[in-house]
Amino acid sequence: MSAAQGYDPKRSRVNDDTMMDFIRGSVTGDITEVPGIGPAAAKKLAIGEGDEGITNTYQLIGKFLMLKGPDSDENKVESMEHCEKFWYWLQDKGISAHRSAIVKAIALKVNGLLPGVYDPDLYDDDEDDEE
Repeated sequence: MSAAQGYDPKRSRVNDDTMMDFIRGSVTGDITEVPGIGPAAAKKLAIGEGDEGITNTYQLIGKFLMLKGPDSDENKVESMEHCEKFWYWLQDKGISAHRSAIVKAIALKVNGLLPGVYDPDLYDDDEDDEE
């Protein structure tokens, strides 16, 4: 197990074609359409009272957008912090696998709708090592 915690798009184990199909496709609302979310993760996300349970893709996108703040005069939540917050929220919901894939999929999908929400270039480094 690696010592690094938090969101890292390079840790996504989702096939590129699967990811692109999701990003380019229409949202159906079925939470398992999100790359990295299967039946077990869907059950974990659904746990919670009222607005705490996430049962469809629209709610998951909404949660992602909610974590884009709060902003203050001293701090504006930018892309890297935003993705970290979403990754740790997924961890708190009990999602133990494919967290980086889920973050990447939702971030890229939302960035297509709201350009500037996610900046994948922030995660580029000089090495092109794929895990």
